[in-house]
Amino acid sequence: MARMRWRRERGGAPGGGAEQGRAAGARPCEQEPKGPGRYAFLPWLLMGLGAFSNIIHGKSGNPWLAGAGLLVFNSLYVTVVFSAFSPRLRTTRYPVYALAALAAVTYAVALGFGGEWFLFFPLLSLASGTVRTLRGKPLALWLIALSGSAGFLSGWYDKSPWGSFGIGYGTFLSGMVTASVLSLFDTIQELRATRQELARNAVEKERLRFSRDLHDLLGHTLSVVVVKAEAVRRLAPRNLDAALAQAADIEAVGRQALTEIREAVTGYREGSLATELDRARSALGGAGIEPVVRQSGPPLPPQAAALLGWVVREGVTNAVRHSGAGRCEIEVHADDDRVRLTITDDGRGPVSSGASGAPSGAVPGPVGGTGLAGLAERLAAAGGTLRSGPDGRRGFRVTAELPVGAGDLADAEELSR
Repeated sequence: MARMRWRRERGGAPGGGAEQGRAAGARPCEQEPKGPGRYAFLPWLLMGLGAFSNIIHGKSGNPWLAGAGLLVFNSLYVTVVFSAFSPRLRTTRYPVYALAALAAVTYAVALGFGGEWFLFFPLLSLASGTVRTLRGKPLALWLIALSGSAGFLSGWYDKSPWGSFGIGYGTFLSGMVTASVLSLFDTIQELRATRQELARNAVEKERLRFSRDLHDLLGHTLSVVVVKAEAVRRLAPRNLDAALAQAADIEAVGRQALTEIREAVTGYREGSLATELDRARSALGGAGIEPVVRQSGPPLPPQAAALLGWVVREGVTNAVRHSGAGRCEIEVHADDDRVRLTITDDGRGPVSSGASGAPSGAVPGPVGGTGLAGLAERLAAAGGTLRSGPDGRRGFRVTAELPVGAGDLADAEELSR
């Protein structure tokens, strides 16, 4: 009953919960956007080249003072941006204090030198957009005041309405776009973390559900075994035939329980290729074998990933047990049509002629019910191939190829259960 309830809750799909948890997380081949970093805001300092040119050509009233103002502005701008992206400082008041000092210097140099120096207002707004503690209403009010004063001072200094509008509009737009983009990427990061947490919770729930069902199955079976064992002990002195019948019942119950446990565990452990690659790294590292895993190409369908996961499990198990290797390379390369999996170790290879076709001296035998021969049959049912043999003078290689989108792999999946 426990096994039937287990299958029903899982929808009859091997490894359903664990696979869903893996699917909920990011795939290894996917590249998710990380957003702009602190160095992305440094090239905007090139907007100050006009002021720098005025200093070089002596167009500023006091070149030494102008140069000092430009140096202080650049230093404070870098301080604001770097502290706003620092995990340790971005939630403190430090970026706000640095921004206040930058604002004071911006107003001072703009009023003192005019002209090209008004372009520092958009840079001040850009730096304001990176400060997380100002996000929301405080930032909006600050940008409105900053852009209004920048536009007014520019028009008052240059007597140009269009120039005043350009400075004011550019100042407001710089800070608002920066804050919006960074807020969007922060939201993406939060959603990604939430998705990973949900995936972990799904896996934990799956494990708890499996543990409960396995507990029910074992509890019922062991209870029956204990009761019948007590009956054997009581009947043996008086009625040997009845005691033997009870002993036969114990054997039948034990065999049935063993079958049910194997079926439940097999369904639970059916995982994806990514899961098996993670397990392979751990197993090889624990055996003192250097693991090298390379994966390229688009994500694989679940059925193909499950079949290749079995190949990884079998090949790595034999490498750990029999190869005596110091290094094992696992390479997965997929394109639009086929996927190729190669497992190569630098161990002894087959130790006898009778071991041809089994990796590193392993005797063909079952793994999850089948060995390499069974795996070859399962891949052949899906239109793939499996080859194994010595890799040159030393080592052993297992190569599996499988069509990515060849028909319906339901039959192959059924064979793998």
